[in-house]
Amino acid sequence: MKILDNQSNSSLVSVILAVKNGEKYLSSAIESVLQQDYRNYELILIDGNSKDRTEAIARSYQLRYVRQQGTGIADAYNLGINEARGEHIAFISHDDRWTPDKLSTQLSYLQQHPELEFCVALVKFFLEPGADLPAGFRPELLTGEHAGFIMETLMARREVFATVGSFNCDYHVAEDVDWYSRAKDAKIAHEVVRQVLLHKRVHSQNTSLTSSVNNQNLLKILRQSIARKRNR
Repeated sequence: MKILDNQSNSSLVSVILAVKNGEKYLSSAIESVLQQDYRNYELILIDGNSKDRTEAIARSYQLRYVRQQGTGIADAYNLGINEARGEHIAFISHDDRWTPDKLSTQLSYLQQHPELEFCVALVKFFLEPGADLPAGFRPELLTGEHAGFIMETLMARREVFATVGSFNCDYHVAEDVDWYSRAKDAKIAHEVVRQVLLHKRVHSQNTSLTSSVNNQNLLKILRQSIARKRNR
């Protein structure tokens, strides 16, 4: 996909990186943002009161460091959105890596399709060397490319968060599933960019894969979606 021309006059993209005790992988994630071929972005790191070297690592880079006062990933996302100054918003986890054309590809796609409110992309999963496969992870996902309705593939126009609403802080996991479900039920126009823009690391600390309450949350989200459709 064509890289945007005259980037200095193009849309500012706010990149939100929420992290807690992420010293092992944080530098790799930050570097993947700094290596983007689209340069008009701000990187906002939301630190959930880390006890390791996360803050020191973050402050060694040129980014906006914000210490989270609340708790949970949903609260961190909401804080990042409130701090964001960009017309478009994207998210990255501390243990994942973007391809260098992630921002340029998705921003170009949204500009070419003004009817869309957000887009996601394809993702490749990879198992961290030496790590065991988490019990909740499907091994077949390690092969091939997959459409990723997850936060790390999302690029959205800022106003979509006013339409869909903020992230539900009642969910400590599956908060992204809930947000995408509400967006779908609200018939928010979106598309999948058929290009791998995210390499997602699989390891034992993936909260969404190891949390015992994840399935309970997914069932609750499904019930809420059914109720929304009935109340239309």
